[in-house]
Amino acid sequence: MKTYKKLLYIGLFGTASITLMESCSKDWLKPQPLSFYAPEVALSTPEGLYSALTACERNMRHEFFGDGAPILTEIIQSDVAVEGTTDKAGPQMNMDIALLPDAQLNHENNTRVGWYWYESYKGIKYANTVISRIDNATFKDDAEKNAILGAAYFQRAYRYYKLVHQFGDVPFLDWEINEPKYDFYSYDRWSILKRLKKDLEFAYQWVPEIVDRGRTSKAACGILLMKVAMALEDFDLAIKVGNEVVAKHPLMRNRFTVNQNRPNTNLMFDLHSVEAKLDMSNTEGLMYVVAYPEAEGSAKIETMRNAVPFWNNGNIKTPDGQTGTNINLAPGETDPSMDLNKSYGRGIGRLRPTWYFSNSIWRADKEKNDLRGIHNMNSWKRMEDLKYNSPDLKAKGSQWYGKNFVKSPSMSPEDTIRLWFSWPHYKVFVPDPLSSTWTGGETPWYVYRSAEVYLLLAESYYWKNQPGMAATALNEVRTRAGATPLQAGEVNIGEILDERARELYYEENRHLELVRISYTYAKTRKPCEIFGGRVYNLENISGPGGTNSNIKQTGVNFWYDRVVSKSNFYNKGVKHKWAEYKISVHHILWPVPASAINTNLKGIINQNIGYPGAERNEKPLIVPDEGTVLGPKAE
Repeated sequence: MKTYKKLLYIGLFGTASITLMESCSKDWLKPQPLSFYAPEVALSTPEGLYSALTACERNMRHEFFGDGAPILTEIIQSDVAVEGTTDKAGPQMNMDIALLPDAQLNHENNTRVGWYWYESYKGIKYANTVISRIDNATFKDDAEKNAILGAAYFQRAYRYYKLVHQFGDVPFLDWEINEPKYDFYSYDRWSILKRLKKDLEFAYQWVPEIVDRGRTSKAACGILLMKVAMALEDFDLAIKVGNEVVAKHPLMRNRFTVNQNRPNTNLMFDLHSVEAKLDMSNTEGLMYVVAYPEAEGSAKIETMRNAVPFWNNGNIKTPDGQTGTNINLAPGETDPSMDLNKSYGRGIGRLRPTWYFSNSIWRADKEKNDLRGIHNMNSWKRMEDLKYNSPDLKAKGSQWYGKNFVKSPSMSPEDTIRLWFSWPHYKVFVPDPLSSTWTGGETPWYVYRSAEVYLLLAESYYWKNQPGMAATALNEVRTRAGATPLQAGEVNIGEILDERARELYYEENRHLELVRISYTYAKTRKPCEIFGGRVYNLENISGPGGTNSNIKQTGVNFWYDRVVSKSNFYNKGVKHKWAEYKISVHHILWPVPASAINTNLKGIINQNIGYPGAERNEKPLIVPDEGTVLGPKAE
């Protein structure tokens, strides 16, 4: 922890240029040696370059932490959840309205699409600073130099992998920019992916296996290399790397940490507890973002605020119409189950699971004993598990005090959506002992785990038409959780995505991975068995565009078909007093913020098909196989 605090401090201040001037004196006119904090000095040592990388790693954390965290947008734009805040207009419910280039695209009460654009380029900027200055530093050997360069390549690739699946063709920056620039151009997404693959192969070779929590690891480089290779149809490389990673980083199959002796817990609680993410014996965690109590610059994860129902808004009523809940306990109450705040967390229902995620994928036969699912009452919680705890009920002698919730048949659509749903308690419960209201405290958080590597292996075998091998990989994850093994004949893309939902909720970029799969279907033209053998293609993958481009028809891209078929909200006529839940074909890719395009006065940043401004697009440029786009040219 002390090491991380030190790195965090250096990352915040280590590249700052500090100038000290005294009033009433001309001494400041005299030439002075460069400050230790000047970039020319601070970035001339391995320690200085590592501190610059800390800015990248700290930037990664912001995706998962805080109220309305950006990761929610990735989850909501998929099949597993929707926006649940039904008390206002503006949230991402009707995407035809919410997702426009000039809309508010970066706010917790709207959407965080814009966050992914601007913060990704911040991370790219930090990484490029290290890459462009790597030859100015002195290293003890090539291994030390290449480890730092490889970590910087990973950090840049981590952002670009997201950008090309969220926004398609985007500007490619591969060098430090030291002055205002207004002539950016969009680059072909496939050529960007090819560059990422080359960089990640280097990173996977040189980045160390064992690193501090929150730092870039060899295994993290490996899993990102797998994903990029899969996007480029190099499934053999993905399989090779995946098998190497899981050989060194096996799944945690036995209970560990102090939680193993606590009642009403199981292996999944162990794996996703704060203690597990701090435990260096945890072989499964491949990369983390970190926050520690009392650490400077730390942050709260707020998973419970985001993902738990809004049980405390006053609309949970007893059957006789009284307000049933309170954040505070009745005087003298000692039953811990009555403390809803500390037992479950005080949620506001931002992330509302779909029926698909909360019910359909937990089959009574195959997932009956699955530790991750609704059949395990310790792992998942239903509203009926909570008890009426309002002190007023006890004071009045109400028969309902201490009884389990009963859903009112007259509950409004707004309250049904926001207040009444089941949720994966084991995944989002993060104690917050320093706060009176438990919304989710400080904790490391998984970015990559070995479980996802097995799921990527299964998918790679699926694309290679090897269902037996795919089933074997899936069953590594399933049997660890207690689910029934699958047979080769049962494997299809639906089973693979169902397993990703069971295992990686609130971890994976669900929208992004669905988009990656959509492009693979379109590029390979492999018939999609879960949609009756439907074949997709790259042409018009975002729809026809133009006037009235809010097309809602199946068969254009896999993302749209998957979300509409599995979500019980989008395009089903579900509405409340503020909005109706709608998506369109072109929402497979997000709108490039209008401000990014409008301020780029001397260049052309393309807008995605289906959004206003796309009629001005130009053919994207190609990232060269050798050399750089912005830096020194290859000789």
